[in-house]
Order: sequence, then C-alpha cells, then structure tokens
Amino acid sequence: MAILKRDVAILDIGSKDVTIMVGERGVNGTFRVKGRGSADYAGFQNGQFLEPEQVKYAIGLAINNAETSGGIKITDLVVGVPGEFASVVCKEATLNFGKRKKINENDIKQLFYTGNVYKKHPTHTVVNQSPIYYSLDDGRRVIEPRGMSSSLLRGNISYVLAENNFLDFVDDVLRELGIRKVQYLSAQLAEMCYLFDPSVRDRYVLLVDCGYITTSVMLARGDGLLYLSSFSLGGGFITGDLSQVLKISFPEAESLKHRVVLSWDAKEGDVYEVQGADYISPYSALTTNKVVCSRLDMIASYIQKSLDMCNYEYPDYLPIYLTGGGLNYLRGIRDYLSRKLGRRIELINPTLPQISKPDFSSEIGLLDMALQNQDNDNFLFVR
Repeated sequence: MAILKRDVAILDIGSKDVTIMVGERGVNGTFRVKGRGSADYAGFQNGQFLEPEQVKYAIGLAINNAETSGGIKITDLVVGVPGEFASVVCKEATLNFGKRKKINENDIKQLFYTGNVYKKHPTHTVVNQSPIYYSLDDGRRVIEPRGMSSSLLRGNISYVLAENNFLDFVDDVLRELGIRKVQYLSAQLAEMCYLFDPSVRDRYVLLVDCGYITTSVMLARGDGLLYLSSFSLGGGFITGDLSQVLKISFPEAESLKHRVVLSWDAKEGDVYEVQGADYISPYSALTTNKVVCSRLDMIASYIQKSLDMCNYEYPDYLPIYLTGGGLNYLRGIRDYLSRKLGRRIELINPTLPQISKPDFSSEIGLLDMALQNQDNDNFLFVR
C-alpha cells in the first residue's frame, strides 16, 4: 500500500544511524506514526561520510524496515540536511510598493525571492528560507505582516544553504533505491521550530544538539536560524575513550557510559558495575569519571568557541538548551556543563507519548515541518 497524500515520509541522517519515519497529523498536536525504520552506519565526520559505500545499504535497510513495520510503500522522501553539511546566512530584503497596500502572501514570497541571491550557486542550494522579523514603513517590527497596510515591506530573512555535494550524493543514493521525488529541509531548523513555541523563539533561543559524532550550536529568533555552527565531537567519542583507556569493547564502554554519575566524587575503590549476559563487570569509578570529564571538557570548549564566533548579541541570561542522543543521558550533565560554560543549561526533548527521547528531536522536527510545508505547499524545490 502506497502512503496516502496526507502522510509524509522523512529521512533523518544522524551521525550514528539513519532513520525513516512515516506519519500524519494526529489530534492535539500529536502525530500518527505509520511506520519507522532505522539502520546503523559509520556516520559522518568533518562534513564527509566515513564510509560512503555504506550509506546506500543503511538507507535502503531503514526504508525496508519502515515499509515492513507500516505495510506501506515509500516513493517520496523529505530529507533532513545535517548541520555539518549546511550553513546559515541572514540578509535584509526590501520591497517598495510605491503606495500603501495590504500585504499578501505573494508579497512575502517575492520578498524571499528578492533576498535569495544564491539561485544557481555553484556550491550551495537554499533549502529553507524563513523570517527573523519583518518591518513596515512606520518602522514597526512585526512577526506577521499579512493583511497589514504599508508602502514597503522589509524583512530580515534567514537562508539555510546545503552543500551541493551532499545533495547530489543523497540524490544518487535515493535514485538507485527507487525514490522518485526528494525534498530537503534543514534538520536543525526543523527541530528548533518544533521544540520551541513561537513566543519563546521571538526572544532568542540557544540550542545545542549533541549527537554521537557531531554537535550543532544554533541561535534562533522568530522562525529562522541566525547562526549555525557544527563540529565533529559527540557522545560516541566518550565511548571510544572509555574503550581505549579501559581496554574494553565498544558495547561494554557504551553500557558503562550510561552508568556514569558526573556529580559523584568517586574515590579509590569505588566502582561502576556493568551487567553482562551472565556476569557483572566492575570498573573504577574514579578512572571512568576522569575519562568522561576530560572529553566533556573538550566538547564544552568547542561549544564555547562556537558561541564566541557568533556575531549576534543575545541576552546574558539566555539558557542553553541541550538535546540529541549524545550527552543528555549522562546523569549530572546539566550542572556539569553549566559550570563549564557559565550559563544555565536546560535539557529538552519531544514530549509526545512514546516519542519523548532527545534522540527523536530532529526526526520529529522534520516530520512536523514536512507536514506543515505539505499543508502550505511551501517546499522550496524538488530534486
């Protein structure tokens, strides 16, 4: 059975696995998930897939798993562009009408088109365009100008650009898998818009999405991203450090990481116990915490560098929201990062029944934005 017109299938490309989710709108802001499938793969680092030949197999397996779980056939996909393959540029654009008129939807589209100087760009393609704010001929800044009268419309517009190399690579993979239509969205913008109400975003939002190998740092206002910076460090590096220092397998190191309590002032002889198939392994809590904290300090320093590179001013009291599957599971991470970054840390994740883990932030955000764009016929382009 093919997916229905009201359904949307999204592809979330994480740094540890790829996920397909098919869903439609539910009641009271929920979603009805029709099918879901995931597959592990080597991921990406520094804007490059680590094992490109694996990507087709992983996406194909995720599609097959989603189709099997939902009894459906997927032919179209909305693909989330990860932060490491994207950049953000904000531009001022102005339309002069010559006389006062009521602003309509076509005026908004023309404003975005005027500001988009990246048409046929050799290395990047605009995948999202959204307003930070609008202003009218009397100088007022407004969030929603439709229906208002003005002789001009000015907009501070955020454009998210994806690398053409990434788009071309994913296009080729999906074409070989029989996907006939592909649309692209910024995964970071999608999760930002889903996790925070417009009233919160209008006052600025700082969000850090830390995954397995990659971390994205974002500043948003209104409906757009002001700033996006990504670097290749995440929770998987902590697992790797534990595996190397303690000379244990990756799965064991991952289990140990989830036992860590950052606030524990461990002493010699204190241990974390990890349950195996038929045994319990003790590991020095003192050594484990030192290894974990060392890597966390590095991640915190990269987050701080990303914030220092942001040219936009935002309130000192603004908290940093943390999401993603890389760090949110560490007990005590909020207080630890607060001390390191000198700013309040808040953990955030979707609040839907059975879809409430921070790992789901980007895929639920993509599903939400894809359904909105479907309702509004608002996709920028189809490849």
